[in-house]
Amino acid sequence: MRHGGCRCASAPVQLRHETLLTSEAYVAQSAWANASLSVCPRHPRGGCGLARHGTYPRKTPVGMQVARYYCPTAQETFSLLPDCLASRFPGDLDDLERVVLHVEGARSIEAAADVLRPDIDLPSAVRWVRRRLGLVRATLILALTLLDVGVEEARLSAVRTAWDTDRALVALRTRATSHLGAWPRPLGFGPHRSARDAGRRGVPHAMGPDATGPPE
Repeated sequence: MRHGGCRCASAPVQLRHETLLTSEAYVAQSAWANASLSVCPRHPRGGCGLARHGTYPRKTPVGMQVARYYCPTAQETFSLLPDCLASRFPGDLDDLERVVLHVEGARSIEAAADVLRPDIDLPSAVRWVRRRLGLVRATLILALTLLDVGVEEARLSAVRTAWDTDRALVALRTRATSHLGAWPRPLGFGPHRSARDAGRRGVPHAMGPDATGPPE
């Protein structure tokens, strides 16, 4: 695409906007207006013409905007994703956390899906749940490998207890700041990894009879 005659990158590079706000509060306060990028990631010494480049909308939550900057020298845009939002995935991290916690407390994925998505048929609901569970479990495996998490199993409930927090995914993003450029969605900003790749890595699904296959 072109902006002001300059050819921008087709996929903006995502960077972290550090904030404790929930997505609802972020929208209510239009907090994207306070998201700033003082140094260009490509030209830390400056002189590249880095400038604010408006915002782009996210479908969920309603009203969410993400601030972005543009470097005319590198012809790249950089988006400042707030900590409350999932990266390259719909919605926010708190919503993902609620889904996974419900699964961890349910007798099976099917039982959880039936409660979480009564508006669609059960097979579709199971796929919806498994997709989210797989992404979060893969993130937890990375965290257990690379960070001092203080737990031995890839369960959000365990992280919540160990860290005394009700926003474990947001807390994980905070602690994993130096790794986010390589970590995949929904926490990090690294390259997208397919569900098939996740399956080959052996991401565990410990809940119920449907838990052996890879996520959608």
